[in-house]
Amino acid sequence: MRTAFSLLCLVLLSGISGAAADFTGALVPFFERHCYECHDESLKKGGLDLDALPTDLSDQATLAKWIRLYDRVAQGEMPPSDKPRPGEGEKQHFREKLSPVLSQAHEAQKGTVLRRLNRREYENTLNDLLGIRLDAVSLLPEDGRAGEFDNIGEALGISASQLRLYLDLATTALDLAIARTTSPREATKNTATYAETQGAEKFVGDAWHRAGDGAIVFFRELGYPTGMLREANAKESGRHRIRVTGYAYQSDKPVVFSVGGTTFARAAGRPTYGYFSFQPGSPQTVELTTWMDKGYMVEITPQGLHDPDYLIKKNGIANYEGPGLAISSVEIEGPIPEEFPSRGHHLVFDGLDRREIEPRNPADKQKRYYVPRFEIVSENPANDVIPVLKRFASAAFRRPASDEDVAPYLILFQGELNKGADFETSLRTALTAMLCSPDFLYLREPAGKLGDHALAARLSYFLNRSLPDSALLAKASSGALSTDPTALRTEANRLLDSPSSERFIVDFTDSWLDLRNIEFTNPDEQLFPEFDRYLQDSMLAESRTYFRELLKENLDCSHLVKSDFAMLNRRLAEHYGIPGVDSPTVTRVSLSADSVRGGFMTQASVLKVSANGTNTSPVLRGVWINERILGKHPAPPPPGIPGVEPDIRGATTLREILAKHRNSESCQACHEMIDPPGFALESFDPIGGWRDHFRSLGEGEKPAQLHAGSRRIQWRIGPPVDASGQLQDGRDFAGYVEFRDLVAQDQPLLAKAFVTKLLTFATGREMGFSDRPEINQIVAKSGETGYGLRDLVLLAVSSEIFRNK
Repeated sequence: MRTAFSLLCLVLLSGISGAAADFTGALVPFFERHCYECHDESLKKGGLDLDALPTDLSDQATLAKWIRLYDRVAQGEMPPSDKPRPGEGEKQHFREKLSPVLSQAHEAQKGTVLRRLNRREYENTLNDLLGIRLDAVSLLPEDGRAGEFDNIGEALGISASQLRLYLDLATTALDLAIARTTSPREATKNTATYAETQGAEKFVGDAWHRAGDGAIVFFRELGYPTGMLREANAKESGRHRIRVTGYAYQSDKPVVFSVGGTTFARAAGRPTYGYFSFQPGSPQTVELTTWMDKGYMVEITPQGLHDPDYLIKKNGIANYEGPGLAISSVEIEGPIPEEFPSRGHHLVFDGLDRREIEPRNPADKQKRYYVPRFEIVSENPANDVIPVLKRFASAAFRRPASDEDVAPYLILFQGELNKGADFETSLRTALTAMLCSPDFLYLREPAGKLGDHALAARLSYFLNRSLPDSALLAKASSGALSTDPTALRTEANRLLDSPSSERFIVDFTDSWLDLRNIEFTNPDEQLFPEFDRYLQDSMLAESRTYFRELLKENLDCSHLVKSDFAMLNRRLAEHYGIPGVDSPTVTRVSLSADSVRGGFMTQASVLKVSANGTNTSPVLRGVWINERILGKHPAPPPPGIPGVEPDIRGATTLREILAKHRNSESCQACHEMIDPPGFALESFDPIGGWRDHFRSLGEGEKPAQLHAGSRRIQWRIGPPVDASGQLQDGRDFAGYVEFRDLVAQDQPLLAKAFVTKLLTFATGREMGFSDRPEINQIVAKSGETGYGLRDLVLLAVSSEIFRNK
């Protein structure tokens, strides 16, 4: 059978290249010495039968199996440590024979998929193109994912129902972009108070307290009644300025509160516009400007106040002496006029003679709800519309549009005119079709070296998550992006410093660090009563601002896991046990030399998304750290091997269960990789708090602290945490800090993992075997200047991987 396998390899792979034939001849002796004992047709350990291993490397699944085989041998995972292992020379020969064949096979497969804009890119593009604000993400189906990212071409399909949604969204977007009046509506201003709001008479003296100066005081995080202020509402959608006046009541330190929005509409979201704090003393005013949808009302919620219900019920709210939040007034102004008419209006109508139609009764124009009507005057519509179609198509398609590009839309426009539609209606039909076309919905990147406008689009969707701005388009039109090696780096630096790069920060960390799943689990209220929405929002802000700080300061890759600073607000600092932080918003905070914080691995957001809300799993967290931070990809359990060790008799702890798991030859190699980081992170609970003991709802001692935020503590002190372990290379660590220090030493490993994720996100395809040599070159080049994270971004956009498809 093994001889037949050898001949089969020679026959099937001979069509790939001469190198393939050479490699198969060399591999069979290697397999006979080190592999067949466990991986032939009779044993098939780990589900691998080398006798039946497919050899058609044009098949992606087959190629993946061979790459997995290559990696396990190259990294020393196989043969297992209790078996005779090949010498370094023999392993080198194995790599030299297999590597070029795998590279050639992967090179033939990559870069062929036409990538659709994912729903966030689509929303950004539509809004930036037309100068509007339309929530398209919530209306479109969730995008497929590959390699942790939701912008990978192979995972982004499209259906007939989705095309219908694009048609509806394009129609709505044009409606929003086209001005219906000749001047913007003036902003209105309204001041409201809780003392005079609807229902105040029911709440004052019960849930609310009226202070001597008339301010209404909240003593707890609000459930019912909420902090909704009906009279402070948005009459129209748009940007609004909100001013809140108040102070910290009966408190010697600031009181934090959130300003959000709420509505009576079913299934509507409740956005948080920002977090603020009031100092004790005289009233102060905080101001924010934010988008509010029509019908939304301001909602104010205090944060972090202890629950005084039992004292209020006993003594009455007027006699309660605890801290509270006093609100004197709320002023709302808006919608604040922005660009009028919108960018989209200019794209559609500039150069056309669009006139207001006079009403039959001129007095109608003075009426409050008068809506003017318009018409486009043209003696030759077919000629007049061509510049408009070209202008709009060039902007929408992210490249100069040719006569050939706009020809189908000119035919559509003319067809609508022939049916009796007016100029504007016919034009809107053609533009709606453009916004549903492949040129708009997809990134048109021809195989091979990318042209200037394709490079501009790739760079912009990477770092600004939308279509290129005018400066980047000008660079593309000059031909500099494809000819000047420094041009892409210069533009990348500019885009990283622009406000729109916040989209990159959010989208990349949402995928890379899995922050999009921050709400996937709800921590058990009895085990983790300190958890609240403010803490969760603070978790996200910490990770995102930390990543931005790393890029801004070009800090080295060790900061991915170890740092002498963190981005904290008061809520997070209290959660982490770090004193001296009073800001309600995250700010840079220096850490003491003995702090366990610093780096992504100890951030509460990461620790929450890698747990299930009730307990932690060293396996889940170990896989997470390996894949997201270390760039290692443990294989799933072999066929027939469940996630839990099939024979765990005698095991009493999770550590013992995993030790038995590792005794299985099928599981040993992967668990030697997975378990160490998982054990190290056992010192952190499911919401990111440090722990020396697990929490229990059963027997155990009571903790010294009786309250967690505004809630009573019910949990008990459970068994002690053991965070010790041993790395794959045999180095021991006693706990998380020693583990962190060992990992931080290997900057090339961290840099390689990071830039691989970065290039995957930037190009919209997963990195493969043939990309490894250039990724290694990028890492080596960054090492010359200290492995800076911003340097890695700039080296990535300068690479052949980024500049080619």
